[in-house]
Amino acid sequence: MSVTFGILAEHNDKRVALVPKNVGKLVELGAKVLTEHAAGQSAGFSDEMYQQAGATCTAEAEVIAKADILLSIYPPARERLAGLPAEKILVSQFRPYFDKEVVGFLQEHKLQAFSLDMIPRSTLAQRMDVLSSMASIAGYQAVLAAAQLLPRFFPMMITAAGSIKPAKVLIIGAGVAGLQAIATAKRLGAIVEAFDVRAAAKEEVQSLGARFVEVAGAQDDADAGGYAVEQTEEFKKKQAALIQEHARQADVVITTAQIRGRKAPVLVEAETVGQMRPGSVIVDLAASTGGNCALTQDEKTIVHEGVTILGHSDLAKEMPQNASELFSNNLFNLLELLIKEGELFIDENNEIVSSTLITK
Repeated sequence: MSVTFGILAEHNDKRVALVPKNVGKLVELGAKVLTEHAAGQSAGFSDEMYQQAGATCTAEAEVIAKADILLSIYPPARERLAGLPAEKILVSQFRPYFDKEVVGFLQEHKLQAFSLDMIPRSTLAQRMDVLSSMASIAGYQAVLAAAQLLPRFFPMMITAAGSIKPAKVLIIGAGVAGLQAIATAKRLGAIVEAFDVRAAAKEEVQSLGARFVEVAGAQDDADAGGYAVEQTEEFKKKQAALIQEHARQADVVITTAQIRGRKAPVLVEAETVGQMRPGSVIVDLAASTGGNCALTQDEKTIVHEGVTILGHSDLAKEMPQNASELFSNNLFNLLELLIKEGELFIDENNEIVSSTLITK
């Protein structure tokens, strides 16, 4: 019997897990697709577009009842999960590194789950890596948000009324989000500096035309999946002093540093914020795990002594159409591994499948 996928509408998010183009590809593979009414509406994908791709648009209850596999960007709330039929399969971002109870909860309710944030950060799995796709958008959006909040120009401006110096932007963490932030800030004409504990980041930063702020003695772990690793106390002191020095001189600070499964390291102290030029902006993309700035409040914009601090870890959802398209491409590439001749096929010998399968 053909496997049936069900696309759930997101709550408090304009994105959708699977767009019509990829629905059509699943149908070509022999699968059936059910879509919750208006699931893609806010991202620019109408029910008519899904129907033209071969999906059936219906109520949430019917999607849940009839689909073998439920697809979403974020999992439904616990009370909704608890009401799902036993042995239902879910594909979403369960974040088991941060939500320590989710695996036990899913097992208790006999739900089988694939967690998209557990995709290995390997060359083979790159085309399924939703974290990297969304991080790239977040880095771009972080610079645009900072440019809107900053009461000064990003580029140098020479006018009849006088000259304006270019803004100085400091990017802390040169992973996917940080590199996209560097590229975007450079395109807007800013002077950009970047810091990262990973030695491999230096060449990438410099290739984008930014200056690499280097602290000697960092512990580098190439197997950390793109995340930073815990550093020695001696290194942390040197790192803190250098970051504070550069942050005080910056017009914009964008922080992206996270350690997988742990609270984000505080890299911009409250005292430093107080010494920044009034009107300066901090965008903290690590807000959901505690924040890299000591004063960050998750999902809030605050002003401290004239400095605006935006705490937002999911800026990708502010660009719902392109974000949905990229997420959908990643998701489809994973779903291809779960279909064989139109039927469900879970190959636990496949590293990508086994890594994402958190309950069975």
